[in-house]
Amino acid sequence: MPVGAPTASDADLGAAIEAALAERGLGPPREIRRRPSEYRTSFPLEELDLALEDGGELCLIFKDLAWAALDDVARLAKPAFLHDSLREPAVYASVLPLAGPGPPRFFGAAIDPAADRHWLFIERVEGRELYQVGELNLWRAAAGWLGEMHSKLAGDLERHVERGRLIEYDEAYYRRWIERARELAAMPGQPRSRAEEVAWIAKRYDRVVEGLRDLPRTVLHGELYASNLIVADEQPEVRVCPVDWELAAAGPGLVDLAALVSGGWGEAEREAIVSAYRAGAKGFDFSADQLDLARLHLAVQWLGWAPPSWTPPEGQRHDWLGEALALAEGLGL
Repeated sequence: MPVGAPTASDADLGAAIEAALAERGLGPPREIRRRPSEYRTSFPLEELDLALEDGGELCLIFKDLAWAALDDVARLAKPAFLHDSLREPAVYASVLPLAGPGPPRFFGAAIDPAADRHWLFIERVEGRELYQVGELNLWRAAAGWLGEMHSKLAGDLERHVERGRLIEYDEAYYRRWIERARELAAMPGQPRSRAEEVAWIAKRYDRVVEGLRDLPRTVLHGELYASNLIVADEQPEVRVCPVDWELAAAGPGLVDLAALVSGGWGEAEREAIVSAYRAGAKGFDFSADQLDLARLHLAVQWLGWAPPSWTPPEGQRHDWLGEALALAEGLGL
């Protein structure tokens, strides 16, 4: 399927939207204008402009979460064992309403597993992707929002796991990533040194698993990179809007923070972002070493993410092996 190709007919999409809006007490759309979204994601996205019968207007995002909707490149890049077409609609419906203002408003879903229909309708938020933003104050705002979300959602975690179909960050999950990293590093065409360096980390990874296992748990976004955060700052208060909740999980909140501060930050800038998270995450205390454990897991996850032939999105390109080695040495593994 070509990138940006419609995955639903106008008639089917119109019927699905009318049903979704009716569940929320809204009238049917008089007109639907649709176009491919410029926002980059694995699954097909369309922007919808709806003119309602009562004269109102809605600006929505239509996301097709079916595995079959992925093109070949996206299918190569997304580990199949993480995929659950029902997870993101469940998170929007049952978890995010308790997270406080920020995430897109949920406008419904059209789910028919027999037809492999897994459509999500959410608010379209206008703003900038955080990776395009240089102002440190907006990164700090994102970190503060994240800390507050983690605090709010930690208290009823088992309920969120069940209703949101969350991925569980347990010992088996962490070990799976280091094993995947070893397998990919040993693939034909990879430098021998890469396999040796990943094996060096793997021999010491029990300490990482034990350290992560003992951290406080909450609801995670799961991919809280700057490319998955929209900031809308042309209003009285900055709106921090995380999108793409496909890999929402239950685990250490520091994994989300590690994703947010990944990349080329200097120590002073990274610490400013971490401090903003601390201020928001009341009741979550952690050390620099514990954050580095989460950063190391994140690097290992990237090493085990996809075959070497895949190139990650612009906002996620990084020397993950170099970072993993430096973190492991810094932690004294």
